[in-house]
Amino acid sequence: MDLFEKLSQKPGPLGQYAKVAHGYFTFPKLEGEIGSKMVFRGKTRLIWSLNNYLGLANHPEVRKADADSATKYGLALPMGARMMSGNSDLHEQLEKELSDFMHKEDTILLNYGYQGMISAIDALIDRHDVIVYDSESHACIVDGVRLHMGKRFVYPHNDIHNLEKQLERAVNLTNETGGAILVITEGVFGMSGDMGRLKDIVELKKKYPFRLFVDDAHGFGTMGKTGAGTPEQQGCIDGVDIYFGTFAKAMASIGAFISSKEAIIMHLRYSMRSQIYAKSVPMPLVVGALKRLELLRTKPELKDKLWTIVDALQTGLKDAGFDIGNTQSPVTPVYMKGSVPEATSMILELREKYDIFCSIVVYPVVPKGTIILRLIPTASHSLEEVNYTIETFKTVHQKLVEGKFQADEVPNMR
Repeated sequence: MDLFEKLSQKPGPLGQYAKVAHGYFTFPKLEGEIGSKMVFRGKTRLIWSLNNYLGLANHPEVRKADADSATKYGLALPMGARMMSGNSDLHEQLEKELSDFMHKEDTILLNYGYQGMISAIDALIDRHDVIVYDSESHACIVDGVRLHMGKRFVYPHNDIHNLEKQLERAVNLTNETGGAILVITEGVFGMSGDMGRLKDIVELKKKYPFRLFVDDAHGFGTMGKTGAGTPEQQGCIDGVDIYFGTFAKAMASIGAFISSKEAIIMHLRYSMRSQIYAKSVPMPLVVGALKRLELLRTKPELKDKLWTIVDALQTGLKDAGFDIGNTQSPVTPVYMKGSVPEATSMILELREKYDIFCSIVVYPVVPKGTIILRLIPTASHSLEEVNYTIETFKTVHQKLVEGKFQADEVPNMR
């Protein structure tokens, strides 16, 4: 069979909806200034789908730093990969400040989070080593694990008892291969919002020889007293051996970083293919990240405002009878029962009648019959917007229960 013919006939579990969903349910275009309200298809909507946790995207100091650095440096500098010709004092300054903030010896900047995680896993282990990872790990972790040519064991989400069983298997295997063990989990799980049980995992180090790698994309800047993430929140910073954070969430930018022991970061500098063979992070993004990190450190009121909104939204939803799972973070999933056509019809009503824009999660991401409306509260939202959203959800959910969104197929919104 011709490759193109095969791909056209089998678009995949999500791609099957492309003809009716593209541009509305998938790949929507939000326009205007980034904030709690933006324009979607010509109308202003209340937006609950942006990871702009601290509201830094349009902070005046951030916008000025971004603009000034773009004027001064352009987007080309530095040219080339970091190892060859793309290094600078500002890149190293950002790494030093991140290391200090994260209480780690050293840090490496990454061009992107997803590719960086995949490449880091590849660089940290070889075929003799064993990976043990949480079953609900982000796709970047799963894809990194798939590259591993050795053994990998998965444990049910946050199941410490089962993790210990997998560690026993890993120890027995590495005793034969001479390899090492790497445990990978998330600090905050981006779909459910609950935290990885980092402190409990760290305790297992007393019995088993392994290193712990934590992806804290949603925890960096939002969790912990100073915003230093989930390890700070749980009081186990020293027990996390390798810490991954991203600029795409609380920092409202692009890029990522890994903090660890100096020797480990040096190993990554000379081993991570995604960094060795890619152009260095452009100077305006480095300068912008320095300004964002400064605000994260010096303006705790940003995180305080975020959590005021988080607490109001999550408490209000629970009081109204909604199931938001076990979230312990700003990530707020609202679980409902229904089909994919029902879910899309409900989203259509939320957007077109009530001007509320939130993300929808359906099969195959979650089991059939389950709908998740995923809300991301930010410091840019107001309590009035929270109250309006809860009241609207009550109205729309009642219609779902009454079967008023039943449909045979996803409505065509192209």
